Amino acid sequence: MIVVLAGLAVLGAAAGAVFLAVRPLLPAATPVARSEVPDLAVLAPQAGRPQAAPVQTAAPVQSATPAQAAEGPGISLTPPRLMVISHATLPERTKEDIAGLKHVEKIASFDGGAVTVSGTGLNLLAVDPALFRAWAPEGVAGQQEVWNALLRGEVVADGGAVRRLGLVLGSHYQVDGGPRLRVAASARLGLPGVDGLVGVETGRRLGLLPGVALLVHAPQKAAGTLEAGVRKLLGAGSQVVAVGTGKATAESAGQAPAATARPQAAGRATVGRPGNYLELYRRSAGVCPGLSWTVLAAIGQVESSHGRNNGPSSAGAQGPMQFMPATWKAYGVDGDGDGVADIWSPYDAVPSAANYLCANGAGQGGEKLEKAIWFYNHSWSYVSKVLAVSEAYARTYP
Repeated sequence: MIVVLAGLAVLGAAAGAVFLAVRPLLPAATPVARSEVPDLAVLAPQAGRPQAAPVQTAAPVQSATPAQAAEGPGISLTPPRLMVISHATLPERTKEDIAGLKHVEKIASFDGGAVTVSGTGLNLLAVDPALFRAWAPEGVAGQQEVWNALLRGEVVADGGAVRRLGLVLGSHYQVDGGPRLRVAASARLGLPGVDGLVGVETGRRLGLLPGVALLVHAPQKAAGTLEAGVRKLLGAGSQVVAVGTGKATAESAGQAPAATARPQAAGRATVGRPGNYLELYRRSAGVCPGLSWTVLAAIGQVESSHGRNNGPSSAGAQGPMQFMPATWKAYGVDGDGDGVADIWSPYDAVPSAANYLCANGAGQGGEKLEKAIWFYNHSWSYVSKVLAVSEAYARTYP
């Protein structure tokens, strides 16, 4: 089934495709003794940046050899004007008819589909770098590491997906029912609804659907006329997206587009400057009704031992709640009312953590809380640890 979310194309899975949406079982939480958690009632928050802290980078990866690499800069770019998403493999006759339309200068077909990582959907295209590079934005086409990553079997994520999901470049993610994949690079792909690219062979391993995506190049001035002509050639359930304009249209089998909106960060969530972490966590939990302050305390303990190790981490996370800068930009708040949302200040970082958790459903408890904690750090063992420490704080401060 093909649907539209927030005006963007979403690739669906057809019968027989290997897209398992089974959520990994959360490991049983190991009890934490009271003696293992700091006394929050006497631990005072301290704001401030680390002094001369070195920024660490991930170890370099082995690049593809020149013989393996896709064609370098100097290729003739053919930016897509339309993207077609079909519910099944597009017939060759349909592609020939689209190629024969007036103004159409080039088409290219790619595999695609939706996979899930711990229940979160990702829309991927499987591409041959040598073929797809001409369709990429100019700034991306010239980045050789993007194409080498695909040749190595790694993921190139769209920059928007990286920010939305908090993906960490260089990290590996387990596809539900599939392989572990390394997110090696991010780029502005310019294809609405597409969260990332993989190579052709990786796409086969993931069970992506063959030939369900089609890119169409034509002069910009002909885009409107072209869209109408393409839509006439497609069957029910197919979708046509105008690329580069933010416009998306759909013809689905009697199903209206559904719109979703992610909560936006509040610019300010005043909690003041409490004299100890216990009160800071308690006040900050009020930013997210339904969220226990002990969850915030547990994250603060696991991430930085309540400000004792503010980073930056090897992945670039900063401050007492270890935010990535891009995530902070979206969800950071001014907690002490000084007019600045400072990633290094506990008075801003702790309510910002509550804001981010709430945006991912933490206030609803249960599995929603577990998933929100997973968004904070993409590991179910991390979720288990946070919940165990949270329970220990609940026992310590009944």
